[in-house]
Amino acid sequence: MQELLALLQRKTEALHLGGGPDKIRKHKEKGKLTAWERVFQLLDKDKAYVEVGKFAGDEMYAEHGGCPNGGVVVVIGYICNKLCVVVSNDATVKAGAWFPITAKKNLRAQEIAMENHLPIIYLVDSAGVYLPLQDEIFPDKEHFGRVFRNNAMLSSMGIPQLSAIMGSCVAGGAYLPIMSDYALIVEGTGSVFLAGSYLVKSSIGEVIDNESLGGANTHCEISGVTDNKYPDDVSCLQAIRNIVDKFGDQPKANFSRVAAKAPVYDPEFIYSFLPEDRLKSYDMRELLKAIVDEGSMEEYKTDYGKTIICTLARIDGWAVGIVANQREIVKAKKAGNSSEMQMGGVIYSDSADKAARFIMNCNQQKIPLVFFQDVTGFMVGSRSEQGGIIKDGAKMVNAMANSVVPKFTFIVGNSYGAGNYAMCGKAYDPRLIFAWPTAKMAVMSGASAGKTLLQIHEATLKSQGVVIEQEEKDKKLAAIEEQYNAQLSPYYAASRLWVDGVIDPRETRNIISIGIESANQNPESKRYNVGVIQV
Repeated sequence: MQELLALLQRKTEALHLGGGPDKIRKHKEKGKLTAWERVFQLLDKDKAYVEVGKFAGDEMYAEHGGCPNGGVVVVIGYICNKLCVVVSNDATVKAGAWFPITAKKNLRAQEIAMENHLPIIYLVDSAGVYLPLQDEIFPDKEHFGRVFRNNAMLSSMGIPQLSAIMGSCVAGGAYLPIMSDYALIVEGTGSVFLAGSYLVKSSIGEVIDNESLGGANTHCEISGVTDNKYPDDVSCLQAIRNIVDKFGDQPKANFSRVAAKAPVYDPEFIYSFLPEDRLKSYDMRELLKAIVDEGSMEEYKTDYGKTIICTLARIDGWAVGIVANQREIVKAKKAGNSSEMQMGGVIYSDSADKAARFIMNCNQQKIPLVFFQDVTGFMVGSRSEQGGIIKDGAKMVNAMANSVVPKFTFIVGNSYGAGNYAMCGKAYDPRLIFAWPTAKMAVMSGASAGKTLLQIHEATLKSQGVVIEQEEKDKKLAAIEEQYNAQLSPYYAASRLWVDGVIDPRETRNIISIGIESANQNPESKRYNVGVIQV
């Protein structure tokens, strides 16, 4: 675990360097703050925050020089004691140009603002679409244009949007700040126009410089496109704080909260408790004692469906319903016989049935749900199929998918196959989803995938009358496992925004607390309906 945490620390520190020391130096020579400096200048100094989309673009776009952190910083944090989403372009990464992952990360930020009814602040410093990849970012539903659609949707929902133009703001990207409720601009460095001076000259023959075309004086004094101009980044960011400070309180969802209690175990207990081998057993209840408030757990159906733990609890004072995979070796009773069994994070019919009922209870009682994944999938085999595992699994997926209370997901260990879905993977709209450094996510493990694909390969060759030698089998198996194991990494998932980041397990309590407080800002929810479930 210490090695995994050291890797996490190194990768996190590298992200704060953006495009590298040379790019930062040139950026600051223009009188600009870096993307992270702008964020820290804006946020309350004494309050915790949550970064979203950390490692987006990690080890992607190598042929284009990379796009660390997706070229944009996104956080949920407090501004004048009000929770907000902050989006800060990193102009040290390709001048802040939008790669495909940049668009995906910006859309994720807007999604969080819409789901939780949080004000969103854009700190704009971007050269617009990264042209070599324009076909992967321009025309589709979840591409660049969706950002402006979301601008309009946010306004219609009454969610405040504030923009600070702190650098280039070109072409289609010019719409983002101007569709906001407030548009501020920094003198000398901020500019906004549909076409820069070179394109204007080539298009209509007009000769003009960028400052006269779309600088602070032009848009504050002549066009009225921007509201006010500021001499530097610091004064512009202070103006945003002054505006947010005046926002009135909104109705709340009123999720239950009491005074917080510390967990039984220090969160660092997790480091030594969680086994390095992802197949070894451990008691999830003990791990939860390092996360939940002391004395707050009230387990549901303790002795039934033992491969999933369902329990009410409190985290930092907030009431939660926890659904967690159990990997402990326990005594199991089958047909009157007692025997030990290694449950290995497998979901059985009784576990799925229990979880479905618990999820429905939490929706009825307005209790947010937290999922802790360490799951290898649903139980397979003739006995399980005849027992209706598909039907019971469908009940659980149906109840979870139709849940209207906020859901939060943490991938502790394995996250394989349909187990990922049933335990509220990204496809099922958790408000936040994070992976621990110990996480592994795929359709199945590398070993299982290797054996399965090798059997298919052998069967194909056998039908053609070809017998494969053992040496070739071993090479084929090793190649498949190597590919799968590389894709199992939590950083592989985080780079593609399948999760909102990889975190130190100590951060889990803070993320849940801020996540529920964010969700508490939006009182609206649809009527809960579990749909049609075959009983």
